[in-house]
Amino acid sequence: MKIRFLICSIFTISFYSMKAQDNFSVNMNLKTEPTDKINFNETNISIEASKKINGKSKVSNTLEYSHLKVNYETEDFESLENPTQFNQLQNQFKFTQNVTKTTELNFIITPTANFEQNFDISDVTFLGSFEINQHLNFNTDLSIGVSRATVFGYPKFMPFLALNYKINNESSLSIGFPDSKISYSNNIRNKLSITNSFNGNFYNLDSQINLNKEATKVSLSQMTTALEYERNVDRNWFLNFKAGYNFNKKYILIDNDNHEVYDFNTGNGYILGIGIKYKQ
Repeated sequence: MKIRFLICSIFTISFYSMKAQDNFSVNMNLKTEPTDKINFNETNISIEASKKINGKSKVSNTLEYSHLKVNYETEDFESLENPTQFNQLQNQFKFTQNVTKTTELNFIITPTANFEQNFDISDVTFLGSFEINQHLNFNTDLSIGVSRATVFGYPKFMPFLALNYKINNESSLSIGFPDSKISYSNNIRNKLSITNSFNGNFYNLDSQINLNKEATKVSLSQMTTALEYERNVDRNWFLNFKAGYNFNKKYILIDNDNHEVYDFNTGNGYILGIGIKYKQ
């Protein structure tokens, strides 16, 4: 109850403080990822605001909360102390600087709290990235950088790369790691995309699970290929739908050094999502 009250208070304050900015949006998403043994259901809400400081500088801030519920469908895990609900509260601050007409720098810092049910200051981790975006020609951009991210299911420094190409006025292509995408939009109301992303997350456990080693976290990771559709239903309102498949899905227990302690062997499975967005 205290966690819910804290989260609601933070979002209420953020809503009124951010709404006066240049650009403002609120996103709500529901997602389900069933497998043969375990089902994952996630609810997510985020508030984003951005503001231009001057002709070359811009800042944006995104406050996000997500709740993950895990349902164990078989009797294989009855002997384990199975965690069933997880929470994440994070705030991403981004600073963008145009250093030349063709070069842009992005600095991102993201404090995040990932916990089971009981929040503790030790649950806070700092993520972030540094990116160089180079405009090569009229149709092509190259983005390269380094980040501390949870793509593999725990915080880790890693490089990232993306080559962005505008095919024509209706289509665009982005090839890179960890994300790739091809998009098509025949008008301002419709956008269809095929995406491929390596993604993951982790959550600190309230209490250790003692197996052959002490498990202190749960780790999730997968490669997701999906078809996404966004519809602008009104001037400020958008609906989005997502359907795809998770490959090489892992749901494991790890120790403080991010070494595997136990593998739930969930197997792969499909993903379905629906969301609504308000943008001004």
